[in-house]
Amino acid sequence: MNSRRSNIEVVADILRMGEASRTQIMYRAGMSYTQLNKYLDYLVERGFLLWTAEKYPSGVYSVSQDGKLLLESIEKIEEMLGFGGGEGLLDNISQSIKAPQRRAERVLAGSR
Repeated sequence: MNSRRSNIEVVADILRMGEASRTQIMYRAGMSYTQLNKYLDYLVERGFLLWTAEKYPSGVYSVSQDGKLLLESIEKIEEMLGFGGGEGLLDNISQSIKAPQRRAERVLAGSR
């Protein structure tokens, strides 16, 4: 199994946290500080996350209404594609793509 997550999976993981500080998100999402900053900047710039300087010295991030809609869309796509058993999107897609190749290989091997 490939342990790398797609950008969409990382975005979904961040949005699922609801409300958290930068440090909490970094540890829960298992990302470096540099990686995290890129994702947080991207999500804030596009209005999917909101930042306020209320609860923590470095502020707190919370999911906006657009962020909730984005997360719902990602989860709907995962459901439609049959993901959700703990497998990543990329792992599940690559397994689905390999399965027909294996069947074709068996058919070809049987005809020899």
